Amino acid sequence: MEIRPAATLVLTRDSDHGLEVLLLQRTWDAVFLPGYHVFPGGAVDNGDVSCRDRMTGADDQAISQTMSLDEGGADYMIAAVRECFEEAGILLAMDRDGQLPSPEHPVFDFEWAALNQGEVTMAELLQRHDLTLPLDRLGYLSHWITPPGPPRRFDTRFFVAVAPAGQQARHDGVETIDHRWICPQQALAQHRQGQLLLGLPTIRTLRLLADFNDTRALMTYAHANPPEPYPTRSWPAYKDGRRIEIEPGAPAYDEVRKLDPTRDSTASAAIVPGEPVTLGPGVQRLTAPNPGMMTGPGTNCYLLGTADRFMVIDPGPADDGHIERILELTGGRISHVLVTHTHRDHSPAARVLRERTGARLVGIPAPEGASQDASFEPDLIPRDGEPFGSDAGPLRAILTPGHASNHVCYLLENQHILFSGDHIMQGSTVVINPPDGDMGAYLRSLGRLLEETIRFIAPGHGFLMGNPHAAIDHLTTHRLAREHKVVKALQLHGPGTLTELTPHIYDDVPPALHGLASRSALAHLLKLAEERIAHCAGEQWQWLGRK
Repeated sequence: MEIRPAATLVLTRDSDHGLEVLLLQRTWDAVFLPGYHVFPGGAVDNGDVSCRDRMTGADDQAISQTMSLDEGGADYMIAAVRECFEEAGILLAMDRDGQLPSPEHPVFDFEWAALNQGEVTMAELLQRHDLTLPLDRLGYLSHWITPPGPPRRFDTRFFVAVAPAGQQARHDGVETIDHRWICPQQALAQHRQGQLLLGLPTIRTLRLLADFNDTRALMTYAHANPPEPYPTRSWPAYKDGRRIEIEPGAPAYDEVRKLDPTRDSTASAAIVPGEPVTLGPGVQRLTAPNPGMMTGPGTNCYLLGTADRFMVIDPGPADDGHIERILELTGGRISHVLVTHTHRDHSPAARVLRERTGARLVGIPAPEGASQDASFEPDLIPRDGEPFGSDAGPLRAILTPGHASNHVCYLLENQHILFSGDHIMQGSTVVINPPDGDMGAYLRSLGRLLEETIRFIAPGHGFLMGNPHAAIDHLTTHRLAREHKVVKALQLHGPGTLTELTPHIYDDVPPALHGLASRSALAHLLKLAEERIAHCAGEQWQWLGRK
């Protein structure tokens, strides 16, 4: 699939409430991000290059260098300004007197409609009204590439600018159906409450903007701190005894880059059960031989320490060969065994290791349920924030209920590695299965992790993951987007039973999977009921409306 170049302009302004940003709501019929609130933006047009002779403040060479491009950086900026005018009716341009056009300027009358209808090009419009584009008023903010999966993919550069005073934002009623000026903090809060659909780049941008009190401070930052180049370079690794190249976005990419920074093809692009992988000083991963649909390549066990003393996180299933391998790699010198939760693929080996080594078990007792390891009896129940001294560095417990009511993550603070158990998984969303699984608690736990300094996530299944906050934002956005479909199903097809509503909630999932999907649908419905905006009478679920 072709990845199209695109540009986005984040418009800001100062208000009595602090810095505000302009968001447009996309139509519900849009192929890409229907109903989402976004910044103005779109694909770079072939005609954008013809506007170069109407730009001021910087040349293409300087702009491209800032954006780590050989050439064409100015075309992204021009596209951002054009798309902003087309979609939001705000034009960042200068007249012959060096002034930003006022709302009474003739360009805002028929020219806006003519541009949207393709009757005039941006270059013709600028020439006709003797306008120039002051590209030095734009700051380069970030770079995003749409991951594989969506029907369209874009290589998008985000820019930020201060909206011209007096110009009024609008939406076209076709591609966009609403617009609003809103403080970043308020937008993020409404997103967390399920009231505002936001994509990952929008969330990350709003979180950045939330750190600034006014547009002056924001623009000073943006001009002085261009973003790091987006990883587009493949990385060498080995797999099945041969050298291969790993592309950005592939499951092994972040791990291979971390373990082999000099590109010597020394890192493996495959997870092999029983073969230890050193992830950092005093940190090894050992994967259990239990691959499957729910466990991926197997359950990851982490060994923290040196030759003198080890801690084990998530020892895995009570497989004899796997347990012997743990004992071999640690020499049996295990002081503590920590479990993230008591699902049967994560904790049963803990009891055996305690019997063999005298290690103390750390975790929360198993709740009721057939999937739980009732044999786990901890010596210590961790408190939220409780420290543990490991020979790999200081370790801290973070209570993260949601996937399981007794779920705990552990953060290795000196290396900023989060051992996430099944709270965050690679390549798939986490199963939230009531009654022990709790969707509201899960989303709150994800938000809790955003407050931590994390560089890598060591999941219960899969490779080491980079960009941890992006992974957390992706999971949050995915869940809230699904919740929006639950709300729509209740509004359009309720009252109804779980069985009746599930096909509408999961109309993008094959019917054969609706039985499994109904468990997540139930988790969303229970969350809405907890918030008193949905109600179940007997087996009939109905929408009560947001308070």
